[in-house]
Amino acid sequence: MQERIKQILQASISVKQSILQDKDLQANIQKAVNISIQAFQKDKKLLFCGNGGSAADAQHLAAEFSGRFYIDRKPLFAEALHVNTSYLTAVANDYSFEEIYSRMVISKGRVGDVLFGLSTSGNSQNIIRAFEQARAQGVITIGMTGASGGKMKALSDLLINIPSTDTPRIQESHITVGHIICELTEAALF
Repeated sequence: MQERIKQILQASISVKQSILQDKDLQANIQKAVNISIQAFQKDKKLLFCGNGGSAADAQHLAAEFSGRFYIDRKPLFAEALHVNTSYLTAVANDYSFEEIYSRMVISKGRVGDVLFGLSTSGNSQNIIRAFEQARAQGVITIGMTGASGGKMKALSDLLINIPSTDTPRIQESHITVGHIICELTEAALF
């Protein structure tokens, strides 16, 4: 079992080493920081969405912005779109699960806001529909996916595609990259 633990840790480290060596991916992370900074400077908001573990990661990252990261500061407007379970179950029941995020984008998204969509495959239909709606409304889309980017690649104004096809390793890296975005955005603003 200890050998398997080492293998899992090494796999996680290897993905992060790939990110460390990928200048284009690092440039996209910096662009995400700049987009986030500009949004907050213009009194816009960050919206987050995901499914399963990626929903938990989306909520985690929204909390880092709306609460605090390192600095004791005023809260920033960031929200995970799935936290209202009554809404979520009603829309999934009355319309379809594919519509849960796009309807939230209609109600909450404004020109210049930013929608982060977390999907390890890049093919989550509810996030794809949210990105289509976001584009129609002038909301900036940032896709956080695995290696291929999936269908979200074509709908993302900016794509942060983690160089892996292994769901847990992708999710671990989404949190690492999300923390980088939070830390650098917070440092720039405060």
